[in-house]
Order: sequence, then C-alpha cells, then structure tokens
Amino acid sequence: MPTINPRVNVVLEKPLFLTLKKLASKDGVSLSTKVRDLIREAIEEYEEAYLVKVAEKRAKTFRRDQALTHKQIWK
Repeated sequence: MPTINPRVNVVLEKPLFLTLKKLASKDGVSLSTKVRDLIREAIEEYEEAYLVKVAEKRAKTFRRDQALTHKQIWK
C-alpha cells in the first residue's frame, strides 16, 4: 500500500538505536514518530540559532538616529 508521506532510511549505531528505542517506549510512540519529533526539534533549534546570528549581525549595524518610529512605519 503506497504511503502519503515520504520515507527515509537511516542506519544507526547500536547504542544510538537502543537509546532511541527506550525514548520511544517511554513516550509510548513508535520509533518512526520519535525520530520525526526529534528531527523536528533539531530543525527548530538550528533555525533558532541561525536567526540569532542574523539578529546579532543586524544589531551591530543598527543606528538609533536612523531608525524609524512605529508611527512613521504605519503612516
């Protein structure tokens, strides 16, 4: 039976697999669901780190004397 969602095959070292299996069992979810959730969390962390870098770079070039006020923006 074809599936709607794409699949990914991953080869894990035994200790990593056993840890993953324990985490899935503890949460009462399948291995697939646990892997998906962990990947989602990792991507969110990655995105957050990227956005922090962008914000830090922008903060270095920010000049209050050239900044627009809220009223100026929404005129």
